Amino acid sequence: MTRILPPIGVASACVVALSAATPVVFTDVTESAGIRFTHTNGAFGAKYMPETFGSGALWLDVNADGWQDVLLVNGTSWPEQDATATHASLYLNDGDGTFTDVTDDSGLDIPLYGMGGTAADFDNDGHIDVYLTALGPNRLFKGIGDGTFVDVTEGAGVGDPGFSTGAVWFDYDKDGDLDLFVGNYVEWSPDTDLFCSLVDDTKSYCTPESYQGQSPTLFRNRGDQTFEDVTTAAGLRVPSAKALGVAMLDVDGDDWMDLFVTNDTQPDQLFRNQGDGTFEDIGVLAGVAFSDTGVARAGMGVDAVDYDGSGRPDLIIGNFSTEMMALYHNEGNGLFIDEAPRSEIGRATLLTLTFGCFFFDFDLDGWPDIFAANGHVADDVERVQSRVTYAQRPQLFHNLGQGRFEEIVVTDGSALDTPMVGRGAAYADADNDGDLDVLVTANNGAARLLRNDGGNANHVVRIRTVGAASNRDGIGARVEVTAGGDTRWQMVKTGSSYLSQSELALTFGLGDATSVTAVRVAWPSGQVDTIDALDADQVITIEEGTGLIDAAPIARRR
Repeated sequence: MTRILPPIGVASACVVALSAATPVVFTDVTESAGIRFTHTNGAFGAKYMPETFGSGALWLDVNADGWQDVLLVNGTSWPEQDATATHASLYLNDGDGTFTDVTDDSGLDIPLYGMGGTAADFDNDGHIDVYLTALGPNRLFKGIGDGTFVDVTEGAGVGDPGFSTGAVWFDYDKDGDLDLFVGNYVEWSPDTDLFCSLVDDTKSYCTPESYQGQSPTLFRNRGDQTFEDVTTAAGLRVPSAKALGVAMLDVDGDDWMDLFVTNDTQPDQLFRNQGDGTFEDIGVLAGVAFSDTGVARAGMGVDAVDYDGSGRPDLIIGNFSTEMMALYHNEGNGLFIDEAPRSEIGRATLLTLTFGCFFFDFDLDGWPDIFAANGHVADDVERVQSRVTYAQRPQLFHNLGQGRFEEIVVTDGSALDTPMVGRGAAYADADNDGDLDVLVTANNGAARLLRNDGGNANHVVRIRTVGAASNRDGIGARVEVTAGGDTRWQMVKTGSSYLSQSELALTFGLGDATSVTAVRVAWPSGQVDTIDALDADQVITIEEGTGLIDAAPIARRR
């Protein structure tokens, strides 16, 4: 059932009373945090297709000080406009609830029609690097470690010239170096733009069905800071694809990293890694390529997590309005079943258009919840669909266990009750108090930072991974935490959601358990490290082959 809360008379906070003991409050702290970012889509009346997309957001620690920084991807003006060019914005976390815009000195201030990005240490030098996707050549920025970057795109050979969207760093061949998968959308340029109309002869934004798709690209890391395009050799050349969201997962538990790709009006794809350098699309066989009615949906964002404790990764997918979100349960026999049509999630998302979406445990009870950022693509949609709006409120679904979710609805005019043309969404513990905060972008609008106040009433352990034989960030490592008689697991991953990336550190909600019985890390190299009993409410760092190398208490703010 949907839980609707009455107004509480607080304009800046969203209070959700899950129980008398664990109130959850999300507060819009964008202004007080000093984040002054407004996305530019370049719209000037021509109704160019890319204007509908918006852009993503990335959480990353650019100076390794233990505080998550913010990178907001931006579009820019079209050549025929007489306007100031814009670029991505980097905000450094000051550690006191505020952020400082350091873009001008970062090396990231290069104008491009940006879409999304992914961040990881691709050269294993201990510094985070950034790959930004764009309409036109993408950019790879090598991190120096002090919050500044150097553009190494040309030398690395990863300036994919297409209409690029979602991307992930992952080690598909398990050689210890991170490879790069880049989703691409359609063949479009201002010169090939088509006239489409919803009403009379007024131009509207065209659907992707009007344009030829573009194949994704797989770049293999040679280990010398250069890459080679292995798309065709890897079996990933799909010219009909129209990719948006990308998620990495080990779908069958064989320790080889697979990929899920959402496509817009084309079948979604589940690329199973065959362990020999090639992939096989098993989307149709697995039941995730089409809706239950056999229709290819307009997939936007995606995330993969074990939401019911089965030990296997499940999927959440943001789709177009009238299509509802997809909640695919991994049955463990090679098949997925979409539980959304029979659940609260399906009913609650029938009219929303969901872009950013992810699993996160917002109340630290040990069960992954769901956040969805919503907003339509047509600014005139209400002329033809009276029940669908352009700006839409975000949605929060509480995991009740046993595969059941309940939507938390507020009517207080606060952040979760405020419509926006939502696009990218990502989470991180921005204030290091143990619970997860949310960053949301808006198409041609202001980004919002929603601080989770009160979500740490339960206990927690946060885990950072440092690879040795595996890649430096431990991307692809499976981390298991046993506490209170239950074992929970997560994967260290990049990408996910819509054109965005959440923090690399893993947050395990422990409920009322005050200690951890064991932590087990299975690294991509095959190395397994086990840590014995720990107190809860700590952030710990585990190094491959060494084990626990750091532990610090979490300053829990209540």
